[in-house]
Amino acid sequence: MVEKRAVLVDIDGVLTVSWKPLPGAVEALREIRRAGLRVALVTNTTSRTRASIAGVLTGAGFPVTADDILTAPTVTAAYLARHCPGARCALLNSGDDIREDLTGVRLTVDDGTGSDMASGEDADVDVDVDVDVVIVGGAGPGFDYVALNRAFGQLQRGARLVAMHRNLYWRTDEGLQLDSGAFLVGLERAARREAEITGKPSAAFFEAALAHLGVAAGDALMVGDDIESDVLAAQRAGIGGVLVRTGKYLPETHRAASGSPDHVVDSFADLPALLGLGEGTSSAQQ
Repeated sequence: MVEKRAVLVDIDGVLTVSWKPLPGAVEALREIRRAGLRVALVTNTTSRTRASIAGVLTGAGFPVTADDILTAPTVTAAYLARHCPGARCALLNSGDDIREDLTGVRLTVDDGTGSDMASGEDADVDVDVDVDVVIVGGAGPGFDYVALNRAFGQLQRGARLVAMHRNLYWRTDEGLQLDSGAFLVGLERAARREAEITGKPSAAFFEAALAHLGVAAGDALMVGDDIESDVLAAQRAGIGGVLVRTGKYLPETHRAASGSPDHVVDSFADLPALLGLGEGTSSAQQ
């Protein structure tokens, strides 16, 4: 049994796949809530806002609100406010509009056809070509040659490169799909510029999650399907790490990892037993 006061939970691949609940995940989260543990859903998802994510999850039966969710875009907005306030930023991202969660970020609007570099109601608006920061979100159809080459040009002219994550791929109901980390490596090498990472596995992301929950690192447990970005990164921050064998989990990735998780379980449905909340035997390896 593992005694903790709070649980940090990745969403995609842990609670859901393609936003559909994984078996036992809804009841497991309800049981954790009933036990009085604090919960934060921590995700590198860049395709939806916190409000949208909360709507989808509550519709599927998960006991969560938008306040329970910490996303890479929200942490990115805080990072930019601290490190480059007032900077003109170009956003390279696919998926739904996440500008709502980039509060206070001064986003540019490309005056050509690039809809991926846009501004929102909560951001200052510039129609500009040269920018101070290129923000890389999540991959998808918007990551075409035109968008990537435009970002490359901005970096050559001196813009900083800030990326919400380095994820190479994620799991959907159609299998593994490439994510922006695969393209980020190319941008870094071509522009000879190293990206500043704001989402997982950055220490700042986990610090923000702990502050959000109001607990110390030793009182928290991180549950994820990405052994490097979720689990080992959390462990480096002093947080207990639990790897689930769902989502993007691959045995070969597990074997080749840079470290060992504190615990391994078959799925999030096993977490209550690991925490000593329910009856039965957990399938955890400790």
